[in-house]
Amino acid sequence: MAVGAVLAILISSMIINAGRAQPSGLPLHGLPQHLVSTTALATLELRVDARGHDPHTVRLTLDGTPVDGEVDGDTVVYRPRGLRDGTHAFLAVIQPGGPLGFFRKAVGASATFTVDTEPPKLDLEQPRTATSYQEAVTVRGNTIDAEQVSLGGQSVRPDSSGRFEITVPRAPVGADVVAVDAAGNVTTRIVSAGVDLPRTKAVHMTAYAWAYDPMREAVLALARQGRINTVELDIKDEDGIVGYDSQVVLARESGAVGAIYDAGEAIRRLHDLGLKVVGRIVAFRDPTMGAWAWRTGRQDWVTQNPSGQPYSSGYGPIAFTNFAHPEIREYNIALAVEAARLGFDGIMYDYVRRPDGDLSGMRFPGLTDTPSASIVEFLRQSRDPVHDAGAHLGAAVFGIAATRPDQIAQDIPAMARNVDVVAPMLYPSHWHSGEYGVPNPNAQPYDIIIRSLQDFRARTEGTGSQIMPWLQDFSLGVPYNDAEVRAQVDATHAAGLDSFFLWSPTVKYHGGAINPE
Repeated sequence: MAVGAVLAILISSMIINAGRAQPSGLPLHGLPQHLVSTTALATLELRVDARGHDPHTVRLTLDGTPVDGEVDGDTVVYRPRGLRDGTHAFLAVIQPGGPLGFFRKAVGASATFTVDTEPPKLDLEQPRTATSYQEAVTVRGNTIDAEQVSLGGQSVRPDSSGRFEITVPRAPVGADVVAVDAAGNVTTRIVSAGVDLPRTKAVHMTAYAWAYDPMREAVLALARQGRINTVELDIKDEDGIVGYDSQVVLARESGAVGAIYDAGEAIRRLHDLGLKVVGRIVAFRDPTMGAWAWRTGRQDWVTQNPSGQPYSSGYGPIAFTNFAHPEIREYNIALAVEAARLGFDGIMYDYVRRPDGDLSGMRFPGLTDTPSASIVEFLRQSRDPVHDAGAHLGAAVFGIAATRPDQIAQDIPAMARNVDVVAPMLYPSHWHSGEYGVPNPNAQPYDIIIRSLQDFRARTEGTGSQIMPWLQDFSLGVPYNDAEVRAQVDATHAAGLDSFFLWSPTVKYHGGAINPE
């Protein structure tokens, strides 16, 4: 065989072998160490360091198909997008040049990576209903492909069949269960464990009433007779006075702490009798905080009129604080959380609204939404801190709010999605003639209560909240005795509800209106 023929065969073999070999010598950066998820794929960059070479001579292929890179200085950048799931082969090559280039070895970089954009499957079982936020709840479910499932800061690894369970300290409400696979793909499901609060038969007590032996003993006598099982006790009242020795800094700085009763002793005593205790916080009607804020240069903490002065209402010249201000919100939430940690079973916000009256005459510094939406946001901010502290959350609302939400900024369906209890104040004496088709509501307590409750039930359906109405145990225009109070209780039961609160400004109640148990 001629020398030329031998040389041709040798060169051909070297070229073929060189094409089959995986070139090396160029550093490759950005190669993922794990599977590539949907999120990672969106930002994936493979960077070939071509220092010492002309980067424009680098040729790229993906799965054997030429692809284009971007030259960035001495680096060639390739950004793969829209790849199918599976393993992909990346190759960067600089072919040797010159007349004897075929004798030289090609330089480059090669790698494989796997794309997995399929999120894990996640199915949840409905958690059992809890009776309070002091009760742990276990969330169970199944997943396919997830390596980790998380809820409320706790994470578990599913077993070989994909089964998992997570126990959290209190019932989750609208919480995210998150499943993550090996690639980092995420699937999220929302879980809400219902809290079925026990039947509530309650009366309201002021701080001064609890501190006054005759009034306190009269209420405790109702409890011993089995007529009530809950006492609603003022935490912060209409004057803005905090009834016990609160340690909330702003309460002490503003002079709001009245220390009228010992909260710990009151809660223990009521719990020892088997009663639940709900703490009432008059939220935004707060003349104590309003006057202090105005005096100390915090004018934006106060509801104002168009001229920038305190808004004056029938409740006083500086009666309403600004529900849109973060500090005012945080103050009320801090009181609620403190009370829950002291042992109050529930928190009831009252005056969780704007002042009644023409909205054009009011200014709420910092308000960026409607008053109704701002009130809902306050309740949303309150919900988790109060639940985490072990108490359920309620809101006392106007009876008219079901049909006229903007009149006092109480959007009932939206509020109901952020509280456990909606407590409409349905006092018959407060309705106008003809409301819900009732000619004389004050003289027809059964009729106005059942019809308004039917409306409230319809407007809160599917929200997860429970309706517990406030009923009238006082006389205003029409004498109210056992029969009139009992008519309201009977109407509540006829509307399909078994819980209620009685209100008496004198803290004197008609026990004969409530059947003992």
